[in-house]
Amino acid sequence: MVKVWVADISPLFSGEKYDACYAALPDWRKKKADSLKQEQARAQSVGVWTLWMQVCRKEGLPEDVSYNLSHSGNYVMCAYSTRPGARVGCDLEMLGEFREKTARRFFCQEEYAYILKEEREEERRNLFYRFWVLKESFLKATRRGMGLDTRSFQIGWDEDGRPVLVKKPDEYPEAYFYQEYAVEEIPAKMAVCTTDPEIDGNIFIEKI
Repeated sequence: MVKVWVADISPLFSGEKYDACYAALPDWRKKKADSLKQEQARAQSVGVWTLWMQVCRKEGLPEDVSYNLSHSGNYVMCAYSTRPGARVGCDLEMLGEFREKTARRFFCQEEYAYILKEEREEERRNLFYRFWVLKESFLKATRRGMGLDTRSFQIGWDEDGRPVLVKKPDEYPEAYFYQEYAVEEIPAKMAVCTTDPEIDGNIFIEKI
């Protein structure tokens, strides 16, 4: 089964809290955080691994569990699957402006057209970020990331309005499943893509 957790990293903007979380990180993660220039980026790096360590302890997860991490703005996200060999990718993206040039460049023609069918800018924005996290989570689930052409696969919707992969590269013959999440106080789109058919529809909030 796949479970998803999210946390607010605002407490890490306090030097004392940041130092405490940083001290508990493995050396390689410390080096990664140290290499980042912006305070928010360092807090994201420290925060997302802190969240993952807390979830591992709380859930008693083995070291070889499949997992994925994401962060945007002041929030971090992790997803894991207890199914052996499962692929899992997650993405969190804070809502911003509708980026039409980005959609035209990186989305399939059908996805781009679907967004433009909406007349209201707010609906276009919501669809843009919905497609964004759905596409990003598939990229991460394949473990190829941006090495895979973002137009080589297409997101569509089933009869209930849930996301499905309409097409995908032949090199990924497995069935992939989606789950979207929303938390009222977090102005973001969140999604998971996985080869594990069992996905918990709840999102768990952890304090850092």
